[in-house]
Amino acid sequence: MRDFYDVLGVSKDAPGDTIKKAYRKLALKYHPDKNPGDEGAEKNFKEAAEAYSILSDSQKRSQYDQFGHAGVGMGGAQGGGFGGGVHMNMEDIFSQFGDIFGGSPFESIFGGGRQRNSRSKGSDIRIKLSLTFEEIATGTEKKIKIKRSILSDGVTFNTCSTCNGNGQVMQITNTVLGRMQQTSVCPRCSGNGKIVGNRPPGVAPDGMIKKEKTINIKVPAGVESGNYMTVDGQGNENIQGSPGDLLVVFEEKNHQYFVRDGENIFIEVTISYPDAVLGTKIDIPTLDGVSTLKIPSGIQSGKLLRMRSKGFPMLRTSSRGDQIVRVILNTPDSVSRGSKKIIEKLSNELGPIKNPFSKIDL
Repeated sequence: MRDFYDVLGVSKDAPGDTIKKAYRKLALKYHPDKNPGDEGAEKNFKEAAEAYSILSDSQKRSQYDQFGHAGVGMGGAQGGGFGGGVHMNMEDIFSQFGDIFGGSPFESIFGGGRQRNSRSKGSDIRIKLSLTFEEIATGTEKKIKIKRSILSDGVTFNTCSTCNGNGQVMQITNTVLGRMQQTSVCPRCSGNGKIVGNRPPGVAPDGMIKKEKTINIKVPAGVESGNYMTVDGQGNENIQGSPGDLLVVFEEKNHQYFVRDGENIFIEVTISYPDAVLGTKIDIPTLDGVSTLKIPSGIQSGKLLRMRSKGFPMLRTSSRGDQIVRVILNTPDSVSRGSKKIIEKLSNELGPIKNPFSKIDL
């Protein structure tokens, strides 16, 4: 995956206005309506949109500057990448960045809202895949079943009489600037150049049937909710028989003990007063199984202990986050008369707490 600054042709210290101008220039150059049927132009258009989506967001840009593509959940994976890459959905691009040109997407440049040429490929399928923390920590393989629309056998086609098979129609309008020519997707065939003729019984009017398919997904270690993987060619087909893509969106299942914060995980452990005073060793759950944690003597309630490299792996690296353990002191609701006397004796020996007040750190 190319460096986002190189994609837009700007320096790493470029201000936001420069990045916006660079993206607008590339978007106009490679816009699909200006380059009909040019797959290379469409790829460049998507690549520029993805670069702009990261570099125009201050938080995402900071993460990208520090960690590269892994910092914003992107990079190589089976059949595609995380965050979209050049597989970024066209409709998402226009819905997110249409206002960069003022008004409807590109209307001031191309004389109207964008009309997608559906000849390129069919629609994408988006599914959610729930993963446990343990599966995310090690990576896993999942078999998923999807239902996709495919072109039925036995369907015949006729050339669209409206566009004569071109998929596009041309309109000429008179304006104050003179006669303006505008090309748009054919409304009858939706840009396919042909329409369904005869079709077998039970086949939908668009010539498609639903068919179930099992897909094997290899999930790399370290993904998190919101990351997604693009599996090329496993979406719905169009009338040309060209399929869209399958977008597998990852989401994390809640864990019994752990809370995730990036690559780090947090857990809370409750210990008794004697263990807090004297110190102890306890067995504590981790993503890799049970590990021993040393509790130092004299530990205070709320203290954080760090178990290094016990967190989640960072995408496509050998580094791991940490497990943070917050220690809570258990205070019994009630004690026996004998225990109470022992505690009173201990309290007299220790005396009052010196400087009990301090400024809270929010």
